[in-house]
Amino acid sequence: MKVNHQSKNKLKLVLGKKIQLKDVIKKIIIITIALGVIYWCYNQTNFSLAKLRAGWGGIVDIVGRMLPPRFDILADMIGPTIETVQISICGTILAILFSLPLGFFAASNITPHRLLYSISRFILNAARAIPDMIFALIFVAAVGLGPFPGTLAIGFSSCGMLGKFFADTIESIDSGVLEALQATGASRLQTLVYAVIPQVLPEFISLSLFRWEMNFRASTILGIVGAGGIGFELQAAIRLFNYRDMTMILIIILVIVSIVDFISSKIRSKIS
Repeated sequence: MKVNHQSKNKLKLVLGKKIQLKDVIKKIIIITIALGVIYWCYNQTNFSLAKLRAGWGGIVDIVGRMLPPRFDILADMIGPTIETVQISICGTILAILFSLPLGFFAASNITPHRLLYSISRFILNAARAIPDMIFALIFVAAVGLGPFPGTLAIGFSSCGMLGKFFADTIESIDSGVLEALQATGASRLQTLVYAVIPQVLPEFISLSLFRWEMNFRASTILGIVGAGGIGFELQAAIRLFNYRDMTMILIIILVIVSIVDFISSKIRSKIS
């Protein structure tokens, strides 16, 4: 019996070593493939530190043209800056209004019908796949230049991300609360109001604030296609080679982004 027990221990030890060796080989293969993919990506993008060093003179030249910033245009940039903030706020609110119903329908645990689930998921995927610049071009062609197409572009492009995260948040809620309410005969609306919304509201507010930060940065770029805001002034400065004006506009954008980030962080900390 003693010999048999020792044999079993040796067998377990051998099997354990084989399993460990198999895991090591598997990890080596995965790491090798990952490194190969990384090398392939760098190779295909012509990444070269030598080229960067050779182009250092061009970087110094363009930075020299950008300095010093033209502070005398600061007063003229107040209006476009306010307009950019307005675009980001209105666009984010529009995105929230779009993403709320889509998020509910795209959550597998509360969607009223599988067809609605599939359609909502497709819409959210499409909104995330289409760049906000494309939305801006479409709406500029539809309603003309100005802040309105920028607001629409921000709203439609943002609802994809917000709706998906909202749906994922709903799917991760405590199902026990849902089952308890449903067992009492609560309607679907009552279940949403008393079981779903209280659990997902803080997370959704936090995500909406984070998206607002992203939307402000996005709204500065949409001006390039004529969607209003300070981005329009930035594009004009670039086209006219007014690099000092461009530097002043970039400083303004940096300051406003920092303020938006500060406000958003404070609100999120209060919620959490």
